Amino acid sequence: MIEIQILRDEKERAIMGLKKRGFTEERLLLVDQIIDLDDRRKAAQTRLDGLLSERNSLSEEIGNFFKSGKAAEANQLKDKVQSIKNEAETVEAALGEIKVTLDELLVSLPNIPHSSVPNGLTPEDNVVYKAWSKEMPKLYAGAVPHWELAEKYNLIDFKLGAFITGSGFPLYRGKGARLQRALISFFLDQAQNAGFEEIQPPLMVNSDSAYATGQLPDKEGQMYYMEKDDLYLIPTAEVPLTNMFRGQIIAESELPIKVTGHTPCFRREAGSYGADVKGLNRVHQFDKVEIVQIEHPDRSYETLHKMLDHVAQLLDQLELPYRILHLCGGDMGFTSALTYDFEVFAAGQQRWLEVSSVSNFESFQANRLKTRYKDANGKIHLVHTLNGSALALARIVAALLENNQSEEGIRIPAALIPYTGYDFIGTAD
Repeated sequence: MIEIQILRDEKERAIMGLKKRGFTEERLLLVDQIIDLDDRRKAAQTRLDGLLSERNSLSEEIGNFFKSGKAAEANQLKDKVQSIKNEAETVEAALGEIKVTLDELLVSLPNIPHSSVPNGLTPEDNVVYKAWSKEMPKLYAGAVPHWELAEKYNLIDFKLGAFITGSGFPLYRGKGARLQRALISFFLDQAQNAGFEEIQPPLMVNSDSAYATGQLPDKEGQMYYMEKDDLYLIPTAEVPLTNMFRGQIIAESELPIKVTGHTPCFRREAGSYGADVKGLNRVHQFDKVEIVQIEHPDRSYETLHKMLDHVAQLLDQLELPYRILHLCGGDMGFTSALTYDFEVFAAGQQRWLEVSSVSNFESFQANRLKTRYKDANGKIHLVHTLNGSALALARIVAALLENNQSEEGIRIPAALIPYTGYDFIGTAD
């Protein structure tokens, strides 16, 4: 949630940023509405505080009159106190309504994009931040997409997964399951080597947690909801990992805090039919290793680029061609101030597949989380939160299978062999 003070002090930047998100002039009036409501909130709070202070003073005076035997004077003041009490109740009720309306407007306002965010409203407007400059994989004439490889080598059973649960819930088996486990262990070890503490979080969260990181109310339709328990299956480990720090005041010396976790992720992902959603290209359940940082505002963009380097070296070790996209304002998530997407090239499909988003949320999530730090002078400030996929397995598996296929079988990248225990998948397996 945007800090109101940002809208006041940096109104022009906020307006320009919201225009990047596609806000029309009419929608931009929301900024003035919020500022006006906040002015009314402050005025009402000031009036209420004054009335309560006056009531308390008069009540003390009444007590003194009674003690000194001046009952008539005391009773005269009691009528005035009752009048003040009635007005205070009216002001308090109005203040409550203002706060509710103000919160509703603030929750509907997305984060303000960083000044470097490109203009544009669709994925086609995203800018290539880093292009792949090396040679692309060259496949043999009979190369096929991963869903055919998965069937040929008995690695993933899409039909059985659909029979057990439904479309978009793949069942991994044999060397396919072991490849999944190997990737998870590899990603977690790399994160631990980079200084991240490994966490095994819950796979379900309450509505407070989903609200705090911005999934509610923006992405309610994308999450699986268990009505009887009022719980949501997590769409990403970002939600429980970031909520570890909800409501905390952190010492400045403890920043940054770095945590990582592997979880299954659950997304309803209603989409179209066709090759773009076939196989592992879009699924409802997939595994992912997430990295999260709680950082000092002065260092958050330096940290963002360190996180980019971390994800990039993972892909380098997996020998996967990748590119990094700088997302335009219209394609960024609701809570993000700046996002970079990583895409890997899947040679069997001749297409780029998104495998990671790395984002800086600045103080947007922290304002909802009420996660703050105390500086050396004892002052309290909101932290900045960042996260990134490091990495999402479904499409990584797709690209690994497709890019390393040959007529004889599928080669395993050297970095993974200590984790898989095998270096090749062949027809005899």
